Amino acid sequence: MEEETGTPVPERFVDLLGPAVRQAAAVARALEGRVENRPKADQASAQKAALTLADSAAQEAVLTALLEHFPGVCLAAEEDTASVASFPSEAPAQVVIDPIDGTLHSYLEARGPYSCLVGLAVAGRYEAALVGLPREGLFFDGVRGGRARRTRPRGVSRAWRAEPTGSGIIVSHELPEQAVEELRSAGYEIWFGSGGAIAVAPLIPGFRAGLRFNPAHERISTRGRIGVLVTRTAGGHAWAEDGRDFPDTLDEPARALAVAAEPTERERLLRVLEGVM
Repeated sequence: MEEETGTPVPERFVDLLGPAVRQAAAVARALEGRVENRPKADQASAQKAALTLADSAAQEAVLTALLEHFPGVCLAAEEDTASVASFPSEAPAQVVIDPIDGTLHSYLEARGPYSCLVGLAVAGRYEAALVGLPREGLFFDGVRGGRARRTRPRGVSRAWRAEPTGSGIIVSHELPEQAVEELRSAGYEIWFGSGGAIAVAPLIPGFRAGLRFNPAHERISTRGRIGVLVTRTAGGHAWAEDGRDFPDTLDEPARALAVAAEPTERERLLRVLEGVM
């Protein structure tokens, strides 16, 4: 039990945090086009330096719910907002939060879907995950060993499966043009988006796959792995750049992420990665 171990029950976690993620998404959506970038200091890239009032407000919406229901978790929060200091620095369970994933390109520049990400990590791997796509009005969650769900903004949930419902693929903004053209030649319709959207691409109507690779980054970040649990729980597939199953553990390196509704997509996606790595 949660009270005895200090670790949230994953099913309860997604049920109680789901409304908070939808609230964070509503905040971000309401402020679209009305906020400016306030760069973070000492960040190596424009993407990592991007920060808006919307990021902070959306994160506080999630932290308010966490303080009410799970005050004993520790955090890996993207922003240093007021409530962060209320949580312990160490705990058996860690909650990873990115209130607006894709702030620079997907949110401020409106180039593809951005995302709100919350993951529950225990013993170095995600046990529960929530991914919101505010612009699309789609919210997904998954629990290890359970099922994935899609929820609409009003809170109506249903079990959800990864299905190849179109030719769409969501890719990194930084994916080299050579790879983009190769994907087009293979019959994919290209969309650019945030890492969180890429990780759940096979769950979005009209899409069949996602591909994330940034030549400047040595590994997919902890936050960038949240949606992988949801896709796998929904019956989808995820691979690293060398063709192995994308790692479950958060500290195992992987430079790229390919996801798809069907395993038959694997070879095509890996061929594209081989050409740019």
